[in-house]
Amino acid sequence: MISVLNQQNKHELDTQRLSRLLKRLADAYGHPESVITLALVDNPAIEKLNKEYLNKNSPTDVLSFPIREKSPDGEFYLGDIIISVPYAFQQSRRLNHGLDRELEILCIHGFLHLNGYEHGEGLEKEEEKARKTMLKGYHGC
Repeated sequence: MISVLNQQNKHELDTQRLSRLLKRLADAYGHPESVITLALVDNPAIEKLNKEYLNKNSPTDVLSFPIREKSPDGEFYLGDIIISVPYAFQQSRRLNHGLDRELEILCIHGFLHLNGYEHGEGLEKEEEKARKTMLKGYHGC
């Protein structure tokens, strides 16, 4: 089950598109029945989480909180992905593509972290592969 929580109101978003992407990723990576939560937040919300969990006193684009445990009701909870929409919007402008595309890229990045991929340990290569297979019209960033 994929849950998308839009907790910001500055940007209009296609949350169904992100939900479908996460479902395709879950299926492709062997987690078809997993529970994944995506929260779309503002900069102060992600800055608070970044400070609390990573001791960094600044906003960031995406945070992932892997759980990878079966809950008492039997569902496998893969984890949570938190994305700052204003941060993603600024990145999308710098990279000269739309906000929807940036949110998709960040979903992939966050999802791979939920699956145990880490920076410098295969994340970048797997991310490139996932972008090519999951995003229509992907031409790199």
